[in-house]
Amino acid sequence: MKTIFDSHVRTELANRMQLLTPTHKALWGKMNAHQMIKHCTVGDEMFHGERIIKPVFIGYLIGKWALKQTLKNEDPIRKNSPTTGDFLITKVDSDFEQDKNTWIANLEKYASYNNPSFVHPFFRKMTKEDVGMLAYKHADHHLRQFGI
Repeated sequence: MKTIFDSHVRTELANRMQLLTPTHKALWGKMNAHQMIKHCTVGDEMFHGERIIKPVFIGYLIGKWALKQTLKNEDPIRKNSPTTGDFLITKVDSDFEQDKNTWIANLEKYASYNNPSFVHPFFRKMTKEDVGMLAYKHADHHLRQFGI
């Protein structure tokens, strides 16, 4: 299973991220390319412990099961998978290229990842290995969303 902690995987993702332009259209979902970059940046900030996202109740009920289903194989995350309010980006008033570069910089922070007490707002307590696989799958999912 690919993990964001593998330097080759991070390089592959960064190269794909570089291809993204503001004119890319989503193949599914409601976000435009800029909103997607901001959404993924929020996710990375959460994984790194730089942003706290409040837990969602349903996660207490099915979060561990859903994580197991998501990480059980190499399959990409399903199209149109739901997200929670803190990850919804409806307005962007910043520079696209600067935000893309921030996303890529956040990617490189995984080389020195150290957040052993990470708790996801839906999936709940996660191991470092879980984080590595989910962070990869999340970035890959959204790059696929825009045909990259």
